[in-house]
Amino acid sequence: MDPSSYVQASVVAGILALLIAYKVFRFFTSPNESTKRKKGTKIPEPYGALPFIGHLHLLNARIPYFRTFSAMAEKYGPIFCVKLGCHPTIVVNSREIAKECLTTNDRVFASRPNTTGGRLMGYNNAIFGLAPYGNYWREIRKMAVLEILSSYRLEKLKHVRDTETFSLVKDLYSSMSSPKNVKGSTEVAISNLLEHTTFNIIVRMIAGKRFGGDTVNQEDNEAWKLRKSIRDSTYLFGVFVVADAIPSLSWFDFQGYVSFMKRTAKQTDLILQKWMEEHLRDRVRDGKCERDFMDVMISTFEEQEEICGYKKETVIKATAMLLILTGSGSTAMTLTWALSLLLNHPKVLKVALQELDTHVGKERWVEESDIKNLNYLHAIIKETLRLYPPAPLTGIREVMEDCSLVGYHVPKGTRLLINLWNLQRDPEVWANPNEFQPERFLSSHRDIDFMSQDFELIPFSFGRRSCPGMAFGLQVTHLTLARLLQGFHICLKDGAEVDMTEGLGVALPKEQPLRVMLQPRLPLELYQSL
Repeated sequence: MDPSSYVQASVVAGILALLIAYKVFRFFTSPNESTKRKKGTKIPEPYGALPFIGHLHLLNARIPYFRTFSAMAEKYGPIFCVKLGCHPTIVVNSREIAKECLTTNDRVFASRPNTTGGRLMGYNNAIFGLAPYGNYWREIRKMAVLEILSSYRLEKLKHVRDTETFSLVKDLYSSMSSPKNVKGSTEVAISNLLEHTTFNIIVRMIAGKRFGGDTVNQEDNEAWKLRKSIRDSTYLFGVFVVADAIPSLSWFDFQGYVSFMKRTAKQTDLILQKWMEEHLRDRVRDGKCERDFMDVMISTFEEQEEICGYKKETVIKATAMLLILTGSGSTAMTLTWALSLLLNHPKVLKVALQELDTHVGKERWVEESDIKNLNYLHAIIKETLRLYPPAPLTGIREVMEDCSLVGYHVPKGTRLLINLWNLQRDPEVWANPNEFQPERFLSSHRDIDFMSQDFELIPFSFGRRSCPGMAFGLQVTHLTLARLLQGFHICLKDGAEVDMTEGLGVALPKEQPLRVMLQPRLPLELYQSL
């Protein structure tokens, strides 16, 4: 063989060897077709992701995120993945996929990411609603459910709901019967009073405290400071902090949210610390007793200095804060939405009043035992929570291990949001899904209840991370709304309508406060007996 032929043969052999080596390498390092099918494909992404920020530029700070994601779902389908900075986040907009997330994959999706709000306002995620999945979360949630949110405890504290809702009625009547009111009706900021009522109910259950209505607007008052902190926290837990998506920007608080969170957390902690010290002093003076939930927590952790790495004092304050936050803020929000809807739908309001007059009458006040007979009232609350769930987007979750979701591969660390606002307006389930029609729960959808197994109605979420305070919130909402409707003619000034546009944060109504005109509708002696 001449040298040129030898060189040519060597080159061909070398190329073949490289091709064979490449094929072998690809075989062992790349998934074959069966592996691909097993893993599934990537979840669709909206167009327009940019380096570094991902899809953040598609989120408008002036539009609630659940509305933005609902619009995206119309274009990209019921499940898509947005890159919020460095974090891929799945957004689910359908009942079927939500059901798979919260049943089949419930444990896998049960953890929480470490967010700025959780660190700064949640005692470094000691608030169990924001804690990652694990022993700490299980222990504290179990204690909260058994000690304050169980049927036994709620029944035992029935008198708190009773007296506080009557106190609301009494304050409203007093404002109408004052010497300054010569027309027999008065305009009041009803949403502020609803917030004060639910605040007093939960604070009495948690810490045995009660604050009078005459101190609501005094800025140097403890009740005012805590209520403001709770209102601010409700807003701040619902905003988007850029540093959570792009950690490298955490040094720059250009939104102002981080400093706002620090101020809010400091104010809240000062009050909760004072309450806890008062309880500890009372136990030394009066002996061990369990008058409220803070006493229960102190007793429960008496022999422990730390709980899963947290100081027991931190756990007590964090748990008290969460229960006040969810027990007062979200309940008052639901009552405000319900009343706003009724004011905008006078025919529905008229039917609700007729039901109260038929089943209760005008010679006595409605009691909690009457609520089970007020089917139309139940329908009103259901329809309100269908249209305006307390948290339109579920709290953000984090995938604990690789899994499959409707055939798509979901890597560990991916985040998850479920758009409850959108899936509860599914036109395949609800005729005229954006209309307020309580009658649907007395006819075509009479068998649908909260925690629906087919996920038509899950305003309190579902599974391990569902809201443990659902029963408490519903009891307060039904009783408060029933007594308001029974006791007063309620309307808006000059025949106006309530602006139902959602605000930012955790879907607060845009129009704050809600102001209404009131007149008594029962015999005067019923108000005077309160």
